[in-house]
Amino acid sequence: MTLAEILAALFPAGHAIRVADGLVSGHGPLDGRQVTVIGIDGDTALGIEGALALSRAVLDAVRAGDRAPILVLVDSDSQRMSRRDELLGLNECLAHLAKALLLADQAGHPTIGLIYGHSAAGAFIATALATRVLAALPGANPSVMDLPSVARVTKLPLDKLQEMAKSTPVFAPGLDNMVATGAVHVVLDPARPLTEQVRALIADRPAEDVRDRLGAERGGRPVAQAVAARVAEAARLEARRG
Repeated sequence: MTLAEILAALFPAGHAIRVADGLVSGHGPLDGRQVTVIGIDGDTALGIEGALALSRAVLDAVRAGDRAPILVLVDSDSQRMSRRDELLGLNECLAHLAKALLLADQAGHPTIGLIYGHSAAGAFIATALATRVLAALPGANPSVMDLPSVARVTKLPLDKLQEMAKSTPVFAPGLDNMVATGAVHVVLDPARPLTEQVRALIADRPAEDVRDRLGAERGGRPVAQAVAARVAEAARLEARRG
């Protein structure tokens, strides 16, 4: 589905959402209140200007104090890998965006991500993965890092990584692997009304981050939940001693 089709399906009564330079921003009505909509469209790379603009939209929603949902629509490239952006602190801008979404979540705003195209690396982490619940449409193609890049970083042969990716989803890009690891909570059905499905995601969102549990249940991250539980318990014991 294209962005225009998604917006028409989500807001059949109309909306005030625009796209400028690949950045999505605005509002649309859902259940009698205005949903804040931000995102990236057209496989656009996310640079410092975009990260700060999206952060501002999220923080403006938090300042409004109405706890309305925030919907993050994603069809992006990776972060914009230019020397200019790196020197101006792109990593901090991406972190700022992710923290703004986490702040909104803590302030009571349901944060729902919907990836409908491509997304990768820092842009994927700072937008889609920073929401409480991440859904996808069939055909989406998310990845934290593609295998050729993993090969360059780890110095492992690409063919070895490709073989490992067949049985270890954390090594592999793509929607099926992101579902297996729990990063993507659910794949929506484009044949059913999107408004109903998004409404259900908002109403049934978990009270805490359950991605490690989903990864264990789906076999994509078999030990993450157990390790996280041990770390949390160790922190609690240390706090009692202190």
